[in-house]
Amino acid sequence: MTVSDIEKGTPWLLLTFTLPAKRASQRVEVWRKLQHNGAVPLGNSGYLLPNNPANQERFEWLAITIRKYAGEASVVKVQAIDNLSTPQLIGRFAEARGREYQELIRELQKMSSKPSRRDSSGRVSRLRARFREIADIDFFHSPIQKRVEELFARVDASPIAHGEASKVDPREYVGRLWVTRTRPGIDRSASAWLIRNFIDKKARFTFAPEAQTPREAVPFDMFHGGFGHRGEDCTFETLQKTFRIRDRQAGVIGQIIHDADLLDEKFGRKEGFGIDAVLNGWARQGVRDSELLERGIRLIEALYHSVSEK
Repeated sequence: MTVSDIEKGTPWLLLTFTLPAKRASQRVEVWRKLQHNGAVPLGNSGYLLPNNPANQERFEWLAITIRKYAGEASVVKVQAIDNLSTPQLIGRFAEARGREYQELIRELQKMSSKPSRRDSSGRVSRLRARFREIADIDFFHSPIQKRVEELFARVDASPIAHGEASKVDPREYVGRLWVTRTRPGIDRSASAWLIRNFIDKKARFTFAPEAQTPREAVPFDMFHGGFGHRGEDCTFETLQKTFRIRDRQAGVIGQIIHDADLLDEKFGRKEGFGIDAVLNGWARQGVRDSELLERGIRLIEALYHSVSEK
């Protein structure tokens, strides 16, 4: 999004709201969601986002949540703000994303200056996930984003970042409960398909926040521990390599999932983007996590029978 884009039509969305004083915990929850959505405060008037369909949906869902907490909320389309020019408003977003990118840069520089194999792949995975979150709300494409990408490339090129592939006994992963995050997307759905077809045919799946992972469950595509992103690999590829899955078509699926999840065009495969869009659409319709995962598994199964090597 550029200055010329933002100057067309009605460029801004403003969320104004109030919550009862006794709703302190809900106020913190709303604030965290605003941060996650990339909104910036506009004095005491509310919070601002660029006007596009995705941001309007974000604000409208948040307004519904606020009203549920006995508060009042309105989503307003704003043409202009008299005491702030368009470049000044864009600068506020750039400043907010800049702070978040700088925090990532510090963490990546620490890894480069003090390399350690201890949980290095897990740290890279968590930082990369955080980078994707920031990039998703980097509405005006901060130049610092490229600097972060360069640091990731440097870390990825280091053997320290990848660590040694864990040696696992496949027999220990049969008939297990597998846990992942809510709202499964293409990598988690494909990973569940891979688990059920090549690792644990009796696999059961559940969903939990990081801090509430069942002790007996095997985590996958979580930010901490278990099987997740390692180096430049998505979770599907990590499982594929760790359990030494040599199936040719599964290898092609891995390329498709990598490109759709990491968006780096490494393999030039486009088939996964449609599946990812469908999964996101179902998630927005409120499909339950368990049903969403099962639908995703069926989509990957159909894809498996249709793919071919290039």
